Amino acid sequence: MPGVELRRVFHVGASPERVFAHLAEPANYVGLSPLVVAVRDVRREGGTVHCTAVERFRVLGPLRYDNAIRVTLEADGTGLPDAAGIGGEVRSPGGVRLSYRYTVVRDGDGSAVTDVLRLRAPVGLLRFAASRARAVQAARARILARRLG
Repeated sequence: MPGVELRRVFHVGASPERVFAHLAEPANYVGLSPLVVAVRDVRREGGTVHCTAVERFRVLGPLRYDNAIRVTLEADGTGLPDAAGIGGEVRSPGGVRLSYRYTVVRDGDGSAVTDVLRLRAPVGLLRFAASRARAVQAARARILARRLG
């Protein structure tokens, strides 16, 4: 299955502790990822969280498609107050797989966040999935900076 890696680094005017706490909570992804409209069925197992996120896509004008995706989130705050990491996997219908990693490090009066996505999808879906992931990644940087900055 072909894949692509997307990387974005951005600044947030908040401490690594605050950024980490926000990204470690699944409910905060509603609106942080512009396609995510709901998070449900949250199960915690130690430092790992499993949940279902609902992505809403508009198709053909007013019609919409709600895509339920399985999400695993692992938060590692052992480097706080200066650094932290959050990562996990997303499994979506149609064979789309995404692994993600946020690295948060102290940067002056705030934090530098490195957002890395590794996307794998069947040939017919890769281009569409990558374009959506790239747009979501850019929006997430703006939204997170606005929420916490």
